[in-house]
Amino acid sequence: MNTPRRSFHILLLLLSLALPVVSPAAGQDQQPATPVAITIPECEPRGGLPNFFAKLEAGGPVRIAYLGGSITEAAGWRVLSREWFARQYPRAKVDEIRATMSGTGAEFGACRLQNHVLRHSPDLVFVEFAVNGAGATDKRAIRSVEGIVRQVRRHNPLAEVCLVFTLSKGMIKELQQNRSPKVVENMKKVADHYGVPTIDFGPGVVRLLDAGRLVFSGKAPAADAPADGPIVFSVDGTHPLDAGHRLYLDAIARSVPALRAAGKAGPHALPAPLDADNWENASMVAVDAPGVVRSAGWQKIEPPDGTEKRQRISQYFSGVWAASTPGETLEFTFDGVGFGLSGFRGPATGLFRVTVDDLPSLTGTFFDTYSHAGRVSHKAWLYPQDLPRGKHRVKIEFLAEPPDRAQIVRNAGGSYKAPATAPSTVLQIAAILLAGSLAE
Repeated sequence: MNTPRRSFHILLLLLSLALPVVSPAAGQDQQPATPVAITIPECEPRGGLPNFFAKLEAGGPVRIAYLGGSITEAAGWRVLSREWFARQYPRAKVDEIRATMSGTGAEFGACRLQNHVLRHSPDLVFVEFAVNGAGATDKRAIRSVEGIVRQVRRHNPLAEVCLVFTLSKGMIKELQQNRSPKVVENMKKVADHYGVPTIDFGPGVVRLLDAGRLVFSGKAPAADAPADGPIVFSVDGTHPLDAGHRLYLDAIARSVPALRAAGKAGPHALPAPLDADNWENASMVAVDAPGVVRSAGWQKIEPPDGTEKRQRISQYFSGVWAASTPGETLEFTFDGVGFGLSGFRGPATGLFRVTVDDLPSLTGTFFDTYSHAGRVSHKAWLYPQDLPRGKHRVKIEFLAEPPDRAQIVRNAGGSYKAPATAPSTVLQIAAILLAGSLAE
């Protein structure tokens, strides 16, 4: 019998019994019947962030880039961490590069990295894509995240990268079983290969949940709620409330000593890639760029209503192009392994046909369960198949028939209410996404 191990588990059990237990209200998270000791590391420093801390300690200035989705877009852990570093190193001027856009993952992140992050010369890039997914497949997940790391290192060998893993309700069960979600495991493979540190926000949050000290999704507490009550992490099971964002900051603060101690300042070497078809050469191309052929009916428009305020569209794209007549086309040739479109979802979002080389055509749409009436928002559409390296001809054609909106919503577990008058369809595109570059 392993006596130390037995004693360790007995100690954990006694501690959990000593903590106050919260009885969640109906619809809130339930604790597991038998909590498992979570040994997943919160921080894996690997090569650390030596150049970042050397510059902080020398008095800066330093620039921290935040590349991620809506969790990072909120004025939460992003703002809190930047302010925390500024307080810890008052001699250094700490600036932020905000490169966040809700509902986007690592593939889109790899394509827009040069435009939205690297041209601003970051010293550290926090990469947050665990909740939105790092790719459609395991292979794509590794290729896209690896592409981000390689782009940063190639741009500036002194720049640092740190992968951070946020969490949503669907990840809790795996963490309670002491297993990392698959998306996290894929990102860690890249981190291991390049010596990139990771901070996992999940274990600390789930330990509090298992101890009965946190409700993961519940009603936001009132302003006069008791200070010693349970922490309500979120309302929707994904986006943290202020208290949840502070837990994310706490994880960063706890990780800093290890991140500061690891590694040695100096240029980072760039090893051979894990996957030769990674998205290192990803790019984002304007619809009116030389080499993109548009049919006559496309019109340049202002960003769709509401997107400017919510997603700062004009800061990320040079323009938006719209087609409202079926048969309008976009055509281009690129050299690479994948592509996509940066467009907009809404109740009038239409259907398009995609033809690549001589492959069978497929249909796509930006419409999804979030295409609410009165709300239009940005969405990236990625061609689902990995293509062999080389040149590929692409044709996008706007179709007359609308997407099957009801079926799309039902497939996502929602309930679709058809409008009294079916809206005319439109196709709105802000950019072409390439795992590669335009070719003649």
